[in-house]
Amino acid sequence: MRMNGQRGAALFMSLIILLVMTILGVTSMKNTVLEERMAGGLRDRSLAFQAAEAALRDGEKFLTSAALPVFNDSAGLYQATTPPKWETIDWNSSTAVASYTGPTLSGLAATPAYIIEELPPVTDSTGSLEAGIPQEIRYYRVTARSVGQSTNAVVMVQSIYKR
Repeated sequence: MRMNGQRGAALFMSLIILLVMTILGVTSMKNTVLEERMAGGLRDRSLAFQAAEAALRDGEKFLTSAALPVFNDSAGLYQATTPPKWETIDWNSSTAVASYTGPTLSGLAATPAYIIEELPPVTDSTGSLEAGIPQEIRYYRVTARSVGQSTNAVVMVQSIYKR
């Protein structure tokens, strides 16, 4: 009987192929998990953005009322300052901000909130209803803030409202 010189070569090659396939599978799973996290983060940010937009529209709707209350630096109604209030206030304080009051938004970590800053008046003589009498125009800066499902996604939006 002759001895074959290639004993065990098939087993060795099978193990190498199995190792390569395992490395490819692990790498593929890492990419899948990363893509899943990115999609979840994008969804979370999109949810926060939609909620911030809803709160912004709620603040603008507040400005359409016939008479506005005094902007006394509380309950979300502020006089414009430097630096702007939206940079310095505590957005988690229910006494410093106005909460969103529209239809229920589900899946958020916190209720969206907004503040309104009354900007200095502007005199406009061209848009007067009566010739020669300047008209005072009021501008308001509405800033809304919301978080998504987690507190990692925070979105702030602003608009200037002319009244």
